Amino acid sequence: MNSTAPMPERAAKFRERFRVLEDEIGKVIVGQADVVRGVLTCLFVGGHVLLEGVPGLGKTLLVRTLASALGLHFSRIQFTPDLMPSDIVGTNIINETPDGKRQFQFQSGPLFAQIVLADEINRATPKTQSALLEAMQEHSVTVGGTVHKLEEPFLVLATQNPIEQEGTYSLPEAQLDRFFFKLNVPFTTREELNVILNRTTRNEWPTAEKVMEADEIRQWQSLVREILVAAPVQDYAIRLILATHPNSEFATADTNRFLRAGSSPRGAQTLILASKLRALLEGRFNVSFEDIRKVFFPALRHRILLNFEAQAENISPDAVLAAVVNDVKEKPE
Repeated sequence: MNSTAPMPERAAKFRERFRVLEDEIGKVIVGQADVVRGVLTCLFVGGHVLLEGVPGLGKTLLVRTLASALGLHFSRIQFTPDLMPSDIVGTNIINETPDGKRQFQFQSGPLFAQIVLADEINRATPKTQSALLEAMQEHSVTVGGTVHKLEEPFLVLATQNPIEQEGTYSLPEAQLDRFFFKLNVPFTTREELNVILNRTTRNEWPTAEKVMEADEIRQWQSLVREILVAAPVQDYAIRLILATHPNSEFATADTNRFLRAGSSPRGAQTLILASKLRALLEGRFNVSFEDIRKVFFPALRHRILLNFEAQAENISPDAVLAAVVNDVKEKPE
């Protein structure tokens, strides 16, 4: 697609290509439409995804299918307590040259891929989890004082089990903040489970074909950022973020009662970028208030810290965020 073409023409082409990609993934993944849309949102805005759900819901299959549909280099890292940072990013090894000399040579780890599945990320120690920080933020890794750039586009999709906590390490706030969305993967419905059984217990296992390439993905990522945000809409997003901070000017009663800390500025960036993509998919060239509300929960549920009272009363992050959305008005009073 020509980048100099009129915006309406490029936007229409993007919607067409986005739905082709969604349909291709749908050949393999049954249901989970909201999760698929959320993952693709992160892909086209250059963000990373944290998928939370019990085992067996197709999280790993979704990531593999996405890599196949995009024709990108895929790598899976199984996080375990004994996994070391060098096992992920790579290390310098001593290599002997033909003339008998020895020199250090960098041997890249599985992080050097375009789509990286960090499976059960909370089973690794904090030291190993932190090895992802530079890669997720800077799209590079530093080993032995040398910076190694990662191939674009670069997308990390991490999974974690919300039920089994024994032998796990909670992700630090700095790590969580680098995930664009946190998506809760729900259990399948009766109808979806019937389709899954028909597909997986017969010799009819579907596969995804390549429908998009890296250059096209980068092109659409650039298009998303061209969508406009009016000042009142941006101010609404800002007030929502500030309302997650206890004792702030815009804090709600639930915020003051149940939260220790609110969202970082990355939360505001996430709201705006995700809303731009949603507006584009809806056929609009400017962000609406409704766009902001639709992306609010996956953008912020991992960026707020509950206090002891919330944990004691089994209050979820989504419940607090729902109160924030309900109390913060589109136009300031």
